[in-house]
Amino acid sequence: MIARERPADGVAAGALVLFHGRGADENDLFPLLDVLDTERRLHGYCPRGPLTLPPGGAHWYAVPRVGYPDPETFWSSYSLVVEWLDALPYRSVVLGGFSQGCVMSLALGLGPGRPRPVAICGFSGFIPVVDGWELDTSSPLPAVSLGHGTYDQVIPVQFGRSARDQLVALGAEVLYREYQLGHAIDPGFLVEVRDWLALTLWG
Repeated sequence: MIARERPADGVAAGALVLFHGRGADENDLFPLLDVLDTERRLHGYCPRGPLTLPPGGAHWYAVPRVGYPDPETFWSSYSLVVEWLDALPYRSVVLGGFSQGCVMSLALGLGPGRPRPVAICGFSGFIPVVDGWELDTSSPLPAVSLGHGTYDQVIPVQFGRSARDQLVALGAEVLYREYQLGHAIDPGFLVEVRDWLALTLWG
């Protein structure tokens, strides 16, 4: 795994890991580490998807259709990320991501047999349906924030609503917002997630 790192100021209280979207790389969400963790209390990581697929850039899985990652490519990436993630020297971990990266953060944070992150920050994604993976419904679930553009033509907003509904039904604490954008992150929502994350982590 290739990852760009942003160290904490002083001794890190945990890790913040952000996964980029389809066709991007480890630099794409790097600026958001400082947006979401303004005091730099966490060690920030932005890993690069291990796959190179058309039309270029880094990917986490192939996309036969939205909502249903290709099992072979999904599991190859998932296994690599699990090994890398579990080797981080922190017990307190926050996962997040955009688009495919949102899917990976939800899959890794809510998958069976996985350590629970403290929180998940997802933007424009969904809970995947893929052979061999299922949502771990056991309590306690991590706190989750989800944002989605109502004009998203890449991953329609219904996927975000479905993820929210599934998690709320399981008793998870979910911050959910929609905004009048396409496949993008709303800067205003980032501010809200920043404050929500600080409250979740530090009280």
